[in-house]
Amino acid sequence: MNSVEIANELNDLLQGRNILEQLSVPQLVEKATSRGEAILTVDGAVRAVTGKYTGRSPKDKFMVEEESSKDKIDWGKINQPISSEVFDSLYTKVVDYLKEKEEIFVFKGFAGADPSSRLGIRVVNEFAWHNLFAHQLFIRPTAEELEEHEADFTIVSAPTFKADPAVDGTSSETFILVSLEKRIILIGGTEYAGEMKKSIFGIMNYLLPQQGILSMHCSANVGESGDVALFFGLSGTGKTTLSADSNRKLIGDDEHGWSDNGVFNIEGGCYAKTVNLSAEKEPEIYNAIKFGTVLENVTIDPETRIPDYDDTTLTQNTRAAYPIQNIENIASPSVGGHPKTIIFLTADAFGVLPPISKLTKEQAMYHFLSGFTSKIPGTERGVVEPEPVFSTCFGAPFFPLHASVYAEMLGEKIDAHEANVFLVNTGWTGGSYGEGSRMKLSYTRTMVRAAIDGKLDNVFTEQDPFFGLSMPTQIEGVPTEVLNPRNAWADKDAYDQKAKELAGMFHENFKKFGVISKDISEKGAPIV
Repeated sequence: MNSVEIANELNDLLQGRNILEQLSVPQLVEKATSRGEAILTVDGAVRAVTGKYTGRSPKDKFMVEEESSKDKIDWGKINQPISSEVFDSLYTKVVDYLKEKEEIFVFKGFAGADPSSRLGIRVVNEFAWHNLFAHQLFIRPTAEELEEHEADFTIVSAPTFKADPAVDGTSSETFILVSLEKRIILIGGTEYAGEMKKSIFGIMNYLLPQQGILSMHCSANVGESGDVALFFGLSGTGKTTLSADSNRKLIGDDEHGWSDNGVFNIEGGCYAKTVNLSAEKEPEIYNAIKFGTVLENVTIDPETRIPDYDDTTLTQNTRAAYPIQNIENIASPSVGGHPKTIIFLTADAFGVLPPISKLTKEQAMYHFLSGFTSKIPGTERGVVEPEPVFSTCFGAPFFPLHASVYAEMLGEKIDAHEANVFLVNTGWTGGSYGEGSRMKLSYTRTMVRAAIDGKLDNVFTEQDPFFGLSMPTQIEGVPTEVLNPRNAWADKDAYDQKAKELAGMFHENFKKFGVISKDISEKGAPIV
């Protein structure tokens, strides 16, 4: 099936009488509740339950192997190939399935706050609450933009359509299939709305670098003087918390591009974790949950309709999706200049990485490729000891090109714009998990603010003997003994042993990149 035939089938679907296009938030809220898809909370948020799939299904995500893109994709366990025949067959089945539904919901919008590189997207949903999710997470068009809107990519989502692996060639009943050539993302068998968000991010991560734009899994904020800071980090490292600063405006909390014009948000909303959420700990997120916010898998009192964010009965991956305008202190539009400061966040459960260190360009590229953090006991079933996690570019599941493409672009931009890069450990100090303690958030905030304000540009540093990192010897507001992790350990021999162990893990992980720049692999790596 060629692209014209795909488009014809889609047009037949979109011209049906069951199509409801560009409904407003109140209309989608009404539809979601009247159809029994969701319930309203006391604050007017829409709470939906996603069934057995409460997170992404990476083993069920495939990219169609096509002539126009197959030589560019970094194929493997993350970017799994699938044939055009499998895609075409499932696509026809899903479209025919949706034609029989009483109502189908369509949203038109954009990905990318910079008009010069934004992507026109169309989202076709079986569920009203999924369409509300798309409305809140992607960039909403003005009336004028809507009149001229053209979809560069279309998501077709049918959660209740389940594949038969024996017949359809999938791994399970669930499938997320991406055809770059036909510009379709086909989703079925899962009700988890995050698949839509991350699929579009993956598309941008394929398209933007080919336009000379670095796509990044990071948050971004900007100060009064226009100085932009980026925060890279995997789940649990504090990316959202640290980028939400009352003294700085939020550009975006998760996905950004860095072009010749500067930084821009890819999304129009936020998809925040809500586990243990409180007004005291994270007031910006707590207060952003208003009418029209989508809550996923959050426990709700059946009578008062008050959310219980501490209840993880359904999943620890409870989420809230809301437009970025629900955050008070934001940059509008969601763009900024070239970053002055880049922060790499890691939660080191081994307790051996410095709480903050300044990186050379080669070290920055090395740690960007490594993307290190730790899984903590209790966060996943079967995790009883801290486990190292290395996720390339701090978001390996979302990057279809070879990792070196993104790392080299980062290095070029660091050079061109003289950005300072820091590695910040928000994990343990004074010992490993179970012995030491978590780094105080107040200390981390003080260190990050000092880095952003330029107070660490010309301070005295000492070199970490295991990782070769430059550690400031003094930062106002932070105890001196905290700054060198070895000094914080009572048992220095135990520290040395654990540091060597982690350094070895870094070296072993980096082998997967094969032949890569000698400067990165030698000058950026741990020195033991």
